[in-house]
Amino acid sequence: MNLNQLETKDFDFWTTLQTRWNDVDSLGHVNHTAYLSYMETARVETYFKLGFEGINKGMDKSTILAGMEVTYLAQLTHPSSLNIGHRIIRVGTKSYDLISGVFLQSDNTLLCSAYFKLVSFNYKKNKTILVPDRIKNKCRPL
Repeated sequence: MNLNQLETKDFDFWTTLQTRWNDVDSLGHVNHTAYLSYMETARVETYFKLGFEGINKGMDKSTILAGMEVTYLAQLTHPSSLNIGHRIIRVGTKSYDLISGVFLQSDNTLLCSAYFKLVSFNYKKNKTILVPDRIKNKCRPL
């Protein structure tokens, strides 16, 4: 699957967000860093949808970001409504991978795609853990 040609049907978890005035840079479009914030917000919501209590340092079953690859496909202006999709595509022993797509809500234009490598993590003990079953059970490989 080409991450630059993702469609809404390729995702399992959805979050709707609005652009913010402070996301706009001096060039008049939404800055690239805002996309990372949108996808992070959607990842945390995905964690809630998986039945976790969120992501924070007091948890014994949580996650930590290990790496990412982001491709920007189109400019975005403010104000806009966005749909951010996530899908778990690979599960290992202690890590798993997500793909993400940021779509313009009005016409489902793919604005940005991303690949995230996450590690299951116990913040109380500050160490990696096995990937929880509720993540394994939602994996849908490419």
